[in-house]
Amino acid sequence: MSSENMLAVHFDKPGGPENLYLKEVAKPSPVESEVLLKVAASALNRADLLQRQGQYPPPPGASSILGLEASGHIAALGPTCQGHWKIGDPVMVLLPGGGQAQYVTVPEGLLMPIPAGLTLSQAAAIPEAWLTAFQLLHLLGSSGVGTAAIQLARMAGAIPLVTAGSQHKLQMAEKLGAAAGFNYKEEDFSEATLKFTKGAGVNLILDCIGGSYWEKNVNCLALDGRWVLYGLMGGNDINGPLLSKLLFKRGSLITTLLRSRDEKYKQMLVEAFTKQILPHFSTESPQRLVPVLDRVYPVTAIQEAHAYMESNKNVGKIVLELPQ
Repeated sequence: MSSENMLAVHFDKPGGPENLYLKEVAKPSPVESEVLLKVAASALNRADLLQRQGQYPPPPGASSILGLEASGHIAALGPTCQGHWKIGDPVMVLLPGGGQAQYVTVPEGLLMPIPAGLTLSQAAAIPEAWLTAFQLLHLLGSSGVGTAAIQLARMAGAIPLVTAGSQHKLQMAEKLGAAAGFNYKEEDFSEATLKFTKGAGVNLILDCIGGSYWEKNVNCLALDGRWVLYGLMGGNDINGPLLSKLLFKRGSLITTLLRSRDEKYKQMLVEAFTKQILPHFSTESPQRLVPVLDRVYPVTAIQEAHAYMESNKNVGKIVLELPQ
């Protein structure tokens, strides 16, 4: 392979995991205020699955290569880079796309240092889930999104309650600090939540399911509560009196996506996160935060990694390691 090229995850047509393969493509070059990152690891996200299925195109101007986060070392600095970064620095980064390749270009304002004691694979599991959870809790609400949100909610002094579809996932959630967990396959989590809160309901709901859960969400929302919707894994259709029920609770429905946000917003988010939260990932921190990894695959096993995520068995992040 020539030095102008690199390997990247690719698919020729939308479909199942079997359509994925590694392809030799042109290596990107950093433009003004960008750095070139040599990728060591990139985590898998639901958005990658949706994009592969043809349901979630990248934002305008973003790389069409999969991968919304990565860790690695700075390989080159573009013109006019102002920051304190230098070639060889280990960093992690949030991306609109392009992470599942040997190289990716990144605006320097979106780079984050890797906390002491973390491996590059652990670092690759932080940006998307933890910045999303930080945004949902601190900027939109009150204070793997799931595993991140539990720990951040605890740190902010809130009482996190979780829903999951298996005992294994609930045990992990409680280990991370959830006050209680409800298996949505075995019980009505809405009624269980009302019972736990002695009828008061919850002040904040972080929801990546959408349509199929709207009634249960409104039912267990407290008066003046906030419901933050950041995904539609359960569909986008609503049948029934959502608005009247929400109005009766004086509830707020807030929607957000991180991928399509502009660079200025992401830079502000990265700065706040780097200052307020990142130090707590260090092995020296008394209130230590932990990125939860479920499995690590070589990028050559990309089909297997996608199939595993689709099976919905993972607790925490699935990470891909790139050839060095």
